[in-house]
Amino acid sequence: MTQAPIRTGEPKGFRSAELGWPELDRIPHPPRRVPLLGDVLGVNRSTPVQESMRYARRLGPVFRRKAFGKEFVFVWGARQAADLADESRFAKHVGLGVANLRPVAGDGLFTAYNHEPNWQLAHDVLAPGFSRDAMAGYHPMMLSVAQRLTEHWDRAAAAGRAVDVPGDMTKLTLETIARTGFGHDFGSFERSRPHPFVTAMVGTLTYAQRLNTVPFPLAPLLLRSASRRNEADIAHLNHTVDELVRARRAIGGGDGDLLDRMLETTHPDTGERLSPQNVRRQVITFLVAGHETTSGALSFALHYLARHPEIAARARAEVDRVWGDTAEPAYEQVARLRYVRRVLDESLRLWPTAPAFSRQARQDTVLAGEHPMRPGAWALVLTPMLHRDPDAWGPDAERFDPDRFDAQAVRSRPAHTFKPFGTGARACIGRQFALHEATLVLGLLLRRYELRADPAYRLRVTERLTLMPEGLRLRPERRAPVREPGSDLRRPVPGTGD
Repeated sequence: MTQAPIRTGEPKGFRSAELGWPELDRIPHPPRRVPLLGDVLGVNRSTPVQESMRYARRLGPVFRRKAFGKEFVFVWGARQAADLADESRFAKHVGLGVANLRPVAGDGLFTAYNHEPNWQLAHDVLAPGFSRDAMAGYHPMMLSVAQRLTEHWDRAAAAGRAVDVPGDMTKLTLETIARTGFGHDFGSFERSRPHPFVTAMVGTLTYAQRLNTVPFPLAPLLLRSASRRNEADIAHLNHTVDELVRARRAIGGGDGDLLDRMLETTHPDTGERLSPQNVRRQVITFLVAGHETTSGALSFALHYLARHPEIAARARAEVDRVWGDTAEPAYEQVARLRYVRRVLDESLRLWPTAPAFSRQARQDTVLAGEHPMRPGAWALVLTPMLHRDPDAWGPDAERFDPDRFDAQAVRSRPAHTFKPFGTGARACIGRQFALHEATLVLGLLLRRYELRADPAYRLRVTERLTLMPEGLRLRPERRAPVREPGSDLRRPVPGTGD
């Protein structure tokens, strides 16, 4: 189907909802709206996603919020979200939070506007880097990085110490994307503190989030010191990537990884190459997006496995059955962990680490037959609430249940109800990479450890454009492989060492 063009021209800053929704007054908003300021009373600026989730439960599947003169429309109903997924009528909108990252990521794959040609060029050049053959090539490096994690956890288990789950998952996923994509080793597991790249990355994400909560005219004044830190963070990210590219050029190429593709591959039809500036932006995009969201997904999954020992036992039994006594699982064996993958999907359902995506109208249209929209009008899809819509997920949608993703349950649900990676042509290019990595790591950790939760811990979610469990610590206990009588299948048992 030929897609309708987006007839809004080049972006000209934030487009408030009243400019594109002619019947905006029909859409509910929170009570106690204050003139000029909007819906700001009682708002927690550090948790805007969770605040919006609370409003969503009260106001329904389409609602609006206003802050400092900016009006936003939120959508989370399954029916409305499915309509927004229609690529003939809607396209990606680079929302305010994402646009705030453009000073560092520019026209990278995640932050490019639809009219910018480098998105299609980069997508076509890099898509083969996520093919099945490419993924199989990354698998041994993923195993190698995972071994560094398990060596770290083995030391903690031997000492009876708890581990910092989000911190360790961040180290793991940063090293994985750095090594598989760019042939670089940050040495994260040899550091007692986060790598400076991670510190700078968290700084830029946090600053981008803060910009959403400050009146634009006052931002330079109120965020003066934060702005200087952000400039320093961006400079560090740029310097790190420039050095990485310089080292690759000095050796004349690598093993055909993503960086080689960025530097050497031409577009199959036009013969174009990515510019040096765009290469830098794409590398930053992949290093940030390629590890931040996956580390959050793994952290939430490990939290739920530790809280639900019966689910962990079922997942562990699958790993023991499918992988047996294989020292290192082969690439093909990872996809056979179907229940482990359901655990991951269910974790992403409740806490999609990229918690929202925006869609804009390509033409005059009516959302779900109810709300007129003009070209360029946009809505923010609140993914954690879409994933909790009882019309799609049932009355127990808040409950953690991996069986929601068995094949029959998936077939029985309407399309477009599970969107942790966005939707349409602009959905995450690396989603299969992330899913393979996360399933592999969960399988390895389940096979090797029993995961003990702190009974006093209650899940808290921190927000920095992405979502992450805050303060999550687990105590790993080693399992030793043994042979069952009359069987060649080695099955680890808890409570003993090697």
